[in-house]
Amino acid sequence: MSDTTKSARHLSGLRNARYGEVLLISPGEDGRLKAAVYTTFGLNDCPPERWNALDPRALAEQFEVPMVFLNGPRFWTIDEVTAFEWGDTAMFDGLEARCVAEVRIPAEIDLTGATAKKFYVDSTVKRDTEYVLSSGRPVHALLAPGDRTYVLQAYSHTVDDSQTMDSLATLGRRLRLPQGWQYRVHTPEDDLVVRTVGGDAHVVQDELENTYMLLAH
Repeated sequence: MSDTTKSARHLSGLRNARYGEVLLISPGEDGRLKAAVYTTFGLNDCPPERWNALDPRALAEQFEVPMVFLNGPRFWTIDEVTAFEWGDTAMFDGLEARCVAEVRIPAEIDLTGATAKKFYVDSTVKRDTEYVLSSGRPVHALLAPGDRTYVLQAYSHTVDDSQTMDSLATLGRRLRLPQGWQYRVHTPEDDLVVRTVGGDAHVVQDELENTYMLLAH
């Protein structure tokens, strides 16, 4: 997926920028599912006419994988990103996207959408990135048992296309959080840096498919 010979890429002005992700899902060496994650960010703004025309079954056949999952459209809630590794681009029925990560999908996650088992489940994403949330701007987070904090990295229109940056202030009222979890909004006085550890990010999604990344201590 990644090419360590490429120099780091830094992008700013991300907050509320639109993008989409195409996940190519296949069995891993350990028998569990994995997904190669292709993002449109940095290439295009995931135009609605292109995104809405994508057919997951046709794409799965084209790329010779058992399943394709369309994750988006999504909108960043961070301000800057530095990517230290990334992969090649691919065309998905006219929509260009770049491979940026690999997700190891936990056995308890249900990708069919038939149950809520995929929500609030920690998944490991193989990527090497650093996110920055600028001081003086809202940070939205989930506080989980075990002194874990998951910082919102993107909100989604997959389930509810009425979500906006402003509506995140009261998102906690809508969420059916597991016991012991809390939703918090605060405005830090200093920049908040969210960095992967050892090339891994730990992420969860809520039932609206908004995505949060674990803040390392």
